[in-house]
Amino acid sequence: MTRIDIGAEEDFPLEEGVYIGHEKTGGEPIAVFRTDEGIYALNDRCTHGNYSLSEGWVEDGTVECPKHASSFCLANGKVLNLPATEDAPTHTVEVVDGRVLLTPQF
Repeated sequence: MTRIDIGAEEDFPLEEGVYIGHEKTGGEPIAVFRTDEGIYALNDRCTHGNYSLSEGWVEDGTVECPKHASSFCLANGKVLNLPATEDAPTHTVEVVDGRVLLTPQF
């Protein structure tokens, strides 16, 4: 698996999602989230419907889908409430020398 440099850490605002398109990931779009606890990456699409998690609300280590309000844990992708019943796939992301490196898990 290849690590992809997706930008400087400061390019990722706190408590917001950033969309990384399929042309960069080589597969599905990925949403990257930066919190005080770290940087996380999930598939961008809610598992309940075709809605972008990068456009969701980030709070307390979770992201809430903007359409039907299902929430997912940023750390492990676990679905936390209905209507979604399937976890969101996660991806490896790390900061090295101030750069955010994403390793898609496709």
